[in-house]
Formats: sequence, C-alpha cells, structure tokens
Amino acid sequence: MANTIEKMRNGEEEKEESMKLRYLIVRPEKVGMVELFRFMLRLDGGADGRRAAGIEFMETTATSYRDDDDDDDQEKDLDHDYKVGPTDDDDNHLLGPSDDDHRLVIIVSIIVRKMIGVLGKPMELGGYLVEFLLNLLSLNGGTIFSLFYSLLRAGKVVRPQRNSETYISAIGHLDGRIDLYKLQKPPNSSSTTCNHDDGGNDQNNNFELGNRILMDLCMMASKLAYENSKVVRNIVLHHWKMHFVEFYNCWNDFQKEKSTQVFILTDKPRDANLILISFRGTEPFDADDWSTDFDYSWYEIPKLGKVHMGFLEALGLGNRDQVSSFHNHLQAGGGYNTNNLREKMKQSEDEEELTGEKQFLPEMVEMTAYYAVRSKLKELLNEHKNAKFVVTGHSLGGALAILFPTVLVLHEEKEMMQRLLGVYTFGQPRIGDRKLGRYMEAQLNHPIPKYFRVVYCNDLVPRLPYDDKTFLYKHFGPCLYYNSLYNEQEVEEEPNRNFFGMRYLIPEYLNAIWELIRSLTMGYTHGPEYKEGWFSILTRVIGLAFPGISAHCPTDYVNSVRLGRMSSTTSI
Repeated sequence: MANTIEKMRNGEEEKEESMKLRYLIVRPEKVGMVELFRFMLRLDGGADGRRAAGIEFMETTATSYRDDDDDDDQEKDLDHDYKVGPTDDDDNHLLGPSDDDHRLVIIVSIIVRKMIGVLGKPMELGGYLVEFLLNLLSLNGGTIFSLFYSLLRAGKVVRPQRNSETYISAIGHLDGRIDLYKLQKPPNSSSTTCNHDDGGNDQNNNFELGNRILMDLCMMASKLAYENSKVVRNIVLHHWKMHFVEFYNCWNDFQKEKSTQVFILTDKPRDANLILISFRGTEPFDADDWSTDFDYSWYEIPKLGKVHMGFLEALGLGNRDQVSSFHNHLQAGGGYNTNNLREKMKQSEDEEELTGEKQFLPEMVEMTAYYAVRSKLKELLNEHKNAKFVVTGHSLGGALAILFPTVLVLHEEKEMMQRLLGVYTFGQPRIGDRKLGRYMEAQLNHPIPKYFRVVYCNDLVPRLPYDDKTFLYKHFGPCLYYNSLYNEQEVEEEPNRNFFGMRYLIPEYLNAIWELIRSLTMGYTHGPEYKEGWFSILTRVIGLAFPGISAHCPTDYVNSVRLGRMSSTTSI
C-alpha cells in the first residue's frame, strides 16, 4: 500500500513537472477548410473566438512566438510557469495584429500537409509502381525496347524482387553512381572551400576532415541510405571495399511504424580509423516524410533551445500524443540507459496500470534510431581504439545526422563527442531555433569546424521549416553553398532563405531551364560518369514546374562535391 501511494505521489510530481513543458504542436487533422478560412480572416478573440477560428489545432504553451535575441528575455521566459495546452491568456499572444504573414505561413503549411495526407496512399502505391517499373526495365536491358525484346524473342523477363540485392530505389535510379570519388581531379576542378582537397594516394587512409574523399564518401553514403539493407551491404563490401556493420529499421512511436532507417560502416574490419553513420532522408513517395519536412511543431529543451518535434520523433525521442515523453528522453545527462532497459520493463507496466496512460516501453526504446545507434557506436568506439566517427545524411537524414550529436551533447556523452570527426549534411532542413544553434556552434565549431551543411542552389528543403519570428527556425554553422555552375561559397545562410520570395521567382524558373539543358550535355562536357539517364532528365522536366523539388535530388549534390570550385568572389 505504501509503495502504491509513493508511486501515485511520484506520478503527481511528474504531471506537475509536465505542466512546465514548452511546445507548439500544429495539428492539421483538427481543422477544416471553413475554420481555416475564418482563421485567415482573423475572426478570433478569447477562448470562444479561438474555437470559432480553429486555433484549437495549435496546441502551445508559449506566450509568444517572437525570436528573442536578448538572452535575458529568454531566461525570463524560461522561468515562467507555463501550462499545457492553449489557454485564454495565450489568445492575446498567439498571433498579434502584425502577424498576417505568420498566419499565411501556418495556413500554407496546414494546406500542404492536408494535401499530403490525402495523397498519402496514392503516393505510396504510385511509388511501388514506379520503383517496380524502373527495376523491371533496368533488369531487362534498361529500355522499353529491350524489355519487349526479352518478352517476345527470349520469352523470359527478369522479375524484380523487392528487398533483394538488385532492387534499387527511385533515388538510386535518379543517380546510378555507386563508386566513390576517384583520386584524379575532375575536369575544371580545383581545391574547394575549407580545404576540401583530394587527400593522398591511399583512399582508405585519408578520411581527414576537410578533404574531398571524406566529403564524397559522406554524400555517397547519404544516397546509399535510400536503398534496402542487402543493396547497402553489397555496395559497402564489394564496391567500396569497406566493412558493413549494421542496417537499422527503427521505430517511430508517433507514426506507429518503423519509418527511420540508418546504417553504419567502418573503413576496415579491424583497427578501423573511421566509423560512418548514415541516416536515410526524405523518400520521394513517402507522405509521412514530406509532412515532417513541412511540419512547424517544436519542443523546447531547457537551456538548449527549441527543436523540431517531427525530427525528435524520427529519432525515437518522444511522441506528441504524450508530450511528457520528450521530457523523459531529453534531460541533461539523462535519456534511457540501454544497458538496463529490461529491468525497467516492470516499472513501465506498473506506471501504465497506475496512471491509465500507455507508456513508452523499454523494448520500443531499443528499436528507436537514437538509442540503437548510440549503443552500437559505443561498442565500435571501444573495439576500435583509434577510430573517429562521422555522421551524415541527405534531406531529412541530414536533420537526423546533426540532431544525433546534439542529443549526445545533451546527454553528456563527452567521451563519444571527443571522438567525433565531423558531421556532413546535404539538403538538410532546419532543426531548431537560434538558441539551439548558438549552443551547438560552441560544441561543433571550436576549436575547428566539425559541421558542414551543404546546400545546392534552389533546393527547397533547406529553406524549411520557415525562418521567421513566428516559428524561430534557424540554420547554424557554415553553409557550403553551390550554385548551378557548381561554384562553391561559404556563407552564413543560403540565398532566398525562405524560397518563396517573389524577387527570386523568375530566376528560379530560368535556372530550372538551364539545369535541364545542362543535364543533356553533362556527359559530353564532363565525361560519361556525369551523363544523366532518362529518369533524371524527366525529373528536370518536372522541375520546370517545381524547381525547388528537382534541385533537391542527390545528383546535383554528388556533382557539387566532385566538380565544386571555390568562387573567386569568396573570401574564406
């Protein structure tokens, strides 16, 4: 009886603590188009007005969305006792008279996510069909004519087998290159920004921060992460001549499925010098991935800053349907200890019985990306005493790649962080606010930069989520920006930071035309390695209507790394 009372008291304390959580959750499923229209017209006022205007779809504890540059003001905000869920007081601060642009951003985000939700199943089925047809063609000569020839003359067609060594993703068909960067310099290429030089003569022994070999390995690994585990293993072992460690298909408790993929390799089986962790990015036909990119929900980690909630969920660090779960995972020096998770199983079951709330079970934690990768990384660092590790990813994978060491810092994994070689991300969306950026810059960019964020030209994804005083999302660290001529500049922020600026609209479409023309000539001007296939050219054609989407493809990122030249106007 005493134990039961004690547990109840502890449960009450935890609930009281949860009342101090700070977060914003945008729920498009809770608002209809009529309510959204009323919200756009600012027909709100007080609690009743909030319900009438549909603001119930925004759950928040923040009394203001403003971007506090004054650290003192931020500290005052942190000391305030906030309540979970929207309150009458929040109505006065949720959106003020000067926030019409902010309303538009919210509305556009919700409409896009609603459209993605409606198209989710067709996108998934369409993706299966597209990938099947692409693999059917590639396994039977590569063209529709060779396919018909095999069918009519030979009477036998090779049927693609999903999850086999020969079944390639749509991303893999967009860019079929699998071999790593060759040591000879590409045509018209010179040493790039941040000393991204060619390294030495032994490719496996020159993975040093800043050389082109490491940068190319990270980009190719980011692209390879889109493939199934058998393809990844085959390419790592037989093409790259490295050691394949593990491929993880990890649990996302909010989505209730294994939707986060990541693989690990080392440069050699014994006495490795390099451990590489590569997270899979936004899959072109995965509605949940695209919805996450357009999501503006955040959770604030005390003294660290605001972090994108969808990316935290992808790493397995919480669930917005039970907001207190973020608090459990994201405490300084905290998180779950995967060595004794089984011992906590009974405790979780008791808490569920006591509170009536479903708990995040320990075996679920073992299946999540952050804990699975952290546990394996510890083993590898103990096994390979001289090894350092690098984390990489493209698109959504880039966000997870930089968020992983961020949480390691939060959990005070100092020994692991001392052996971090670097983080390379490609086409990465924003993950948090300015306060988070300042904190991580101090961790990753001193005494030397260890974080490199690569952005190609008009790529839409690095401009998401929106960077303004409503949502507070900010990039941090040096940006290696490549224009459509593959000229490199190191900048604080890519041009046209929110993509939808009217002054950039015409140049975006003109540039898409140029990229289509360029794709038809690359094989002649730079060699057969850079020749683009029909599927890639078709994507360029689609880019004439949606330039920010086509610019996000890995093809231009591989080309940027291999052909990149430092702009003569850039001072580094």
